Amino acid sequence: MTDQRSQAEIVRQSLKRRYRKERRFRAYGIAAIAVALAALVILFTDIIGKGYTGFMKTTLTMEVQIDGEMMYLDDATDERQLKMADFVEPLVQALIREIPSATETDRDAVRDLINPYASVTLRDRLKENPEWLNTTRTMTFLAHTDVDVYAKHAGDEAYSIKLSEQQQAWVDQLQEDGVVETSFNDVFFQNGDSRDPSKAGILGAVVGSLLTMFVTLILSFPIGVAAAIYLEEFAPQNKLTDFIEVNINNLAAVPSIIFGLLGLAVFINLFGMPRSVPVVGGLVLTLMTLPTIIISSRAAIKSVPPSIREAAEGIGASKMQVVLHHVLPLAMPGMLTGSIIGMAQALGETAPLLLIGMVAFIVDVPDGFFDSATVLPVQVFLWAGSPELAFIERASAAIMVLLTFLISMNALAIWLRKRLERRW
Repeated sequence: MTDQRSQAEIVRQSLKRRYRKERRFRAYGIAAIAVALAALVILFTDIIGKGYTGFMKTTLTMEVQIDGEMMYLDDATDERQLKMADFVEPLVQALIREIPSATETDRDAVRDLINPYASVTLRDRLKENPEWLNTTRTMTFLAHTDVDVYAKHAGDEAYSIKLSEQQQAWVDQLQEDGVVETSFNDVFFQNGDSRDPSKAGILGAVVGSLLTMFVTLILSFPIGVAAAIYLEEFAPQNKLTDFIEVNINNLAAVPSIIFGLLGLAVFINLFGMPRSVPVVGGLVLTLMTLPTIIISSRAAIKSVPPSIREAAEGIGASKMQVVLHHVLPLAMPGMLTGSIIGMAQALGETAPLLLIGMVAFIVDVPDGFFDSATVLPVQVFLWAGSPELAFIERASAAIMVLLTFLISMNALAIWLRKRLERRW
């Protein structure tokens, strides 16, 4: 009896130790998840806290006397006169009229509240509507970047307010009068890059990203799928095949900047292709994405049960027919999922594109695959390196847009996997 009791006690103690270890391991897992979630919350809080104001713009709405004598303009249809005309003075006079305490001696201080591109906007409007000459029109213009920063971040010590106390008092009064307003920043989505933060937008980078991703997709998906089919279904099992498989797995772990160096050496230096164009960017990202697509496609092919192949061969189908008519359709959901994840990874890449010149300052929105362009991650890189805090705000807003694309692509991959997967 004593031996039985001692044995039972040993078992109980062992179970207690085992349960303690299990609870401790579970606590470690919960703690790890909590740390990861906390880091994610801090990251998103920082990005959103800095970037949400990037989706807002500050404008001036005022009545502008389009006086031809003031602008030295007689004919609004004369291109030469339009180039020589003074479009700044009507804007300054209009703003002085909106500020009761401002006089002609404050002209320079008032002018600093108006965006430098406002005169271009007035010129373009008059060019489109020549009949506006010598009339008074209510028009809306972008405020100066310093006014934009003050209107959105007054009192925030992280932002340096460059307006004088007098200018700040004017802006406060203009806000009360409804002349200075803050609204949704459609300029951010309609313009390309600019030296002026208030005019800078992501349209050029978004179009460049779409063109680059299109080139990457049409090259990497068919090549990756074809390579996976050959290696999994047709390639003989020998040392050469093993060597290829090992190197494909190794390429998936190679730093992305190495592919940028390869693209610089081959596509630009050897073949003489132009820098900073979506075609070259797409080719470089294709090299980087191919290993991921090949590995995921092979895994999808392996998941198709051998009975499918045997049944097809049993009714007389050739090897090619078995692969194209039976294996490939069943493996396609997994292939699509892997391809989307690979494309999402490529969309967020910066290093390889910097090496092929896509870091250039590009104002115009690209019209084709051979036009100079940049991409969203590089645009974020450029703005984040700017000393102006207004550009940091735009960089955070662009990160939010990029994260939206990445999360959407990953959500699409998960949905496709759930929607199309088959259980055997």
